[in-house]
Amino acid sequence: DYAQVKADGAITNAVADQALAMLEIDSHGLDEMDKSILETIIVKFSGGPVGVNSIAAAVGEEPDTLEEVYEPFLIMEGYLQRTPQGRTATELGYQRLGLKMDGGKQQSLL
Repeated sequence: DYAQVKADGAITNAVADQALAMLEIDSHGLDEMDKSILETIIVKFSGGPVGVNSIAAAVGEEPDTLEEVYEPFLIMEGYLQRTPQGRTATELGYQRLGLKMDGGKQQSLL
């Protein structure tokens, strides 16, 4: 749709980058809610494990939406693990937020 309206239907790297920027999706495919979920798990819950209901309450989203919309992408891309005890952020999840895993404590790399 973006390419049809803004670029006469031509999809180029530049057009794709503009569309993703407009949708606030970063170069790794993460949107603001994805980042919020990861940050919540890492900062508020020390990287996990934490239950989906706790995450949902913290980010203001329905648990079903987290499980059906956001979680599959985060797991597939390696940012999040789903364990019997709850969700945990992976090392890659920490890295994408500029944080370092440090024995359950996180430190900014910046």
